[in-house]
Amino acid sequence: MKTLLIIIDGIGDDELAELGGRTPFNYARHEQMDRLAAVGCCGEVTVCGEDIAPESLGCILRLLGVPRQEFPANRSYLELLANERDVSEYEMVLRCNLVALDGEGKLLAFNGEGLSAHEMRKASLEVSLLQENVEFVHLSTYRNLLILDKEAEILQKCHINPPHESMGENIADLLSELNSKSLRLKVFMEEANKVLVKYSHGDFHYVFYPWGPAERQQLKSFHERHKLAGGAVCGAEIVKGIARSLKMVCPELVSSTGDIDTDLAEKAAVTLELLKEKDFVLAHFNGTDEAAHRHDYLGKADFITRIDEDYFGRLLAIWGQPLKILVCGDHATSSLTGRHTAGKVPFIASVWNGTYANQPAIEDYKGIVKFLFEGR
Repeated sequence: MKTLLIIIDGIGDDELAELGGRTPFNYARHEQMDRLAAVGCCGEVTVCGEDIAPESLGCILRLLGVPRQEFPANRSYLELLANERDVSEYEMVLRCNLVALDGEGKLLAFNGEGLSAHEMRKASLEVSLLQENVEFVHLSTYRNLLILDKEAEILQKCHINPPHESMGENIADLLSELNSKSLRLKVFMEEANKVLVKYSHGDFHYVFYPWGPAERQQLKSFHERHKLAGGAVCGAEIVKGIARSLKMVCPELVSSTGDIDTDLAEKAAVTLELLKEKDFVLAHFNGTDEAAHRHDYLGKADFITRIDEDYFGRLLAIWGQPLKILVCGDHATSSLTGRHTAGKVPFIASVWNGTYANQPAIEDYKGIVKFLFEGR
């Protein structure tokens, strides 16, 4: 029997007065997911447990059956792999957001708010030409990476708070430790930020924010771990990086954006094609998380409804063989604060067009992993 794991990123949320005391998931329409639940089981669990942070890296690896002790420390290396790049054992890589500041140097936005995607790409490409001891790699919109020679002080001893968890804080304070430990990065960022001066307007001023340092780290392949041929349908860099690190097939999507405007019909079509070839397919949807970061609870609920109609609707109408399906979030993302939380996320475990004997009781993430990988 084939297995399909569908992760709706950051699907858990607060109960919001604006939605009649409901979460965006409970407010959304999801008739197709309800059909799955009717022939399976559903509930809520926390994937984070008490031992990992509510971030996609660890939570998705956990759902894929990777033990905690094998998790990479940060996700920047995997995002590099997502773009078919690698580093040597002598190099390191950092994430680098284009962020917005107010006139006092306090973080207003972690995602270049106020700039168009074209402006962010143009600015990043200008900076990529500097290349003095640091390579600047533009990924998409506000997302970039830095590659430079490995510095133990940065990898092992430097704490840099994630920008999306630092709204309202002063940029000088947030990056003071990094600047004190790496003269090379400090000088490069000063030069890079000069490029952004001309993009300032009104109350918005822009700088680059390096964080999340990581080094090269190899993971055991998905096939070696589970004896299954695996594939992934995703647009978000971190998920593509996880898939490529695990040597899962990861087709390029033409119209995937990693946000609520992604092409759901394309994702359904690619999922169906992969299911013909692979034992196990991961499908990931990132727009719910992005909407919650923007405090857009209605956009989050609407995206869930569209996933149900345009993805699940096509999938369940076309796939005719028995299919083990697990739908869940990786972590919760609060539409009130815009931050990830370790709160519970909804899940649905079901076998479509078939039966599953001795279905395990799912009370936590361990039950999810057991459902996915045992009793085949």
